[in-house]
Amino acid sequence: MGSDSQTDKNKLNQIIQKIRKKMKIINTLNLPKSKGHYSTAIEHNGILYISGQLPLDPITRKKPDTFREEVELVFNKLELILNESGSAKNKVLQMRIFLANIELWPEINDLYADFFGDHKPVRIVVPSPLLHHGCSLEIEATAYI
Repeated sequence: MGSDSQTDKNKLNQIIQKIRKKMKIINTLNLPKSKGHYSTAIEHNGILYISGQLPLDPITRKKPDTFREEVELVFNKLELILNESGSAKNKVLQMRIFLANIELWPEINDLYADFFGDHKPVRIVVPSPLLHHGCSLEIEATAYI
């Protein structure tokens, strides 16, 4: 019984190693650097996973003054990450938008439509009243390469 258990553990470890070999952390000089223990973007089997992006200037770490500027900054960061990773905004599959004030939904919806044009990725908007650094939104995305 002990050897079967060890064999199962070895097989599981081999599977995990294969998955890790297929996972690629995207890291270029132009990408915003993460400030915590996470990657900005990871590609696995042709799918790109982008961590939540806050509307903080990558250099000054300051938040823009208006909601519109916050949204534009996040969309610009997302587009940079997509492009640096070999993807594009028309390849976004899903967006998850965390919004500090759900009353801003009509404005984020309009800005989202302007950003994507005819492309309509699936999306969720999650009311999240306490976002880091007092930000109004955070957006994460999934795309294909």
